[in-house]
Amino acid sequence: MINYKDIENKTLSSIEKEYPFITSFYESNKLVVEENENTTLNEYFNSFTEEEIEEWAIDIDKIKEDMIIFINEMLSFLGVKEEVGVNSLTILPGQDKSGNKENFEELTINKSEIISIVGPTGSGKSRLLADIEWTANADTPTKRSILINGDIPDKKWRFSSSNKLVAQLSQNMNFVMDLTAREFIELHARSRMVEEEEEVIEKIIEAANHLAGEKFDLETPITSLSGGQSRALMIADTAILSTSPIVLIDEIENAGIDRKRALNLLVSEEKIVLMATHDPTLALMANKRIVIKNGGIHKVIETDEKERGILVQLDKLDAITSKLRAELRAGNSLNVEDIVL
Repeated sequence: MINYKDIENKTLSSIEKEYPFITSFYESNKLVVEENENTTLNEYFNSFTEEEIEEWAIDIDKIKEDMIIFINEMLSFLGVKEEVGVNSLTILPGQDKSGNKENFEELTINKSEIISIVGPTGSGKSRLLADIEWTANADTPTKRSILINGDIPDKKWRFSSSNKLVAQLSQNMNFVMDLTAREFIELHARSRMVEEEEEVIEKIIEAANHLAGEKFDLETPITSLSGGQSRALMIADTAILSTSPIVLIDEIENAGIDRKRALNLLVSEEKIVLMATHDPTLALMANKRIVIKNGGIHKVIETDEKERGILVQLDKLDAITSKLRAELRAGNSLNVEDIVL
């Protein structure tokens, strides 16, 4: 069931698109909405003057209440189950490679949080991702269980090809299609049936160029993109177009992109971000980090104020490294003054 808070900040046009039957409610309540398609529901109801409310005997609170009842009754009548987004992901402990219980009780990750995953190569970071992607229910080698929004997840996350829980951005990315950047984004946009296609395309290319070391345009063939440009395009595309609520990035430090901007972009689009990394700067940018040992979760560390202070110093070092990299690319000689903190 939905409540008023679920729709109060949606535009009238988006509400009508989501619930086409709402037009009959407007008509029966003599609500004129034709010239207010881009107005939010709250703004629309707040636009009534005191004179109009008194003259037409309008009870705004009653209309809001009746609207929610009407929508829920129609959804029930039509047999439509209201889609619930992924607001949280919970990992319940299983066991490591030796059969020992993992050293945590429960880990809940909320939307717009960043979680880093650290541990030696071969320690089990990929297995953790696989458990999340397949919404494990104590039926994988680790015996872990995954909950979505605190409950046993719907089977669609495991078996539906159109409902992918996890979008993966691998370390190595090579395009083989003979398409321009525009054509590539268009294909994805049309598969998602986005309405404002051109606006979305421009938004993605702009975001990608904010991440890439060297800019490119919409007419650039994707097969000619560098590794960093390819990763920048895929991160922007995933953040803006992908319906997957969880994103896993493998070693973004090696991507040749502005990794901080990449993380901020993904978080701003309300994704849950899990990031396998060996970079201390990225590890400390996360809200928490999962430490993997011997195939199991050894501990979960929350980034505290002390580590945030270390992050400030790492940012300064990173700024120096970025400056030196830019000077080298420009063909300039380096000076000792360039490495002063």
